[in-house]
Amino acid sequence: MDEQDRSNLRDLHAGFAMIGLIMKGEAPHDIPIKAYLYADEMQEARDLHGAGIVSVKRRKKEKSDD
Repeated sequence: MDEQDRSNLRDLHAGFAMIGLIMKGEAPHDIPIKAYLYADEMQEARDLHGAGIVSVKRRKKEKSDD
């Protein structure tokens, strides 16, 4: 993953964290800082566990004898 992708993923993580913080009722001035702290923690966890998006392959449908 290049640096631009990593930066975009961090912003995505921060956006999701921001939504959660808003829904939780956090003080508005704390939200951006906390969102990026959560995003950094998510990036660290992703790096430690090698997580990523799993590839899903379609299965062929079985033909019925109807």
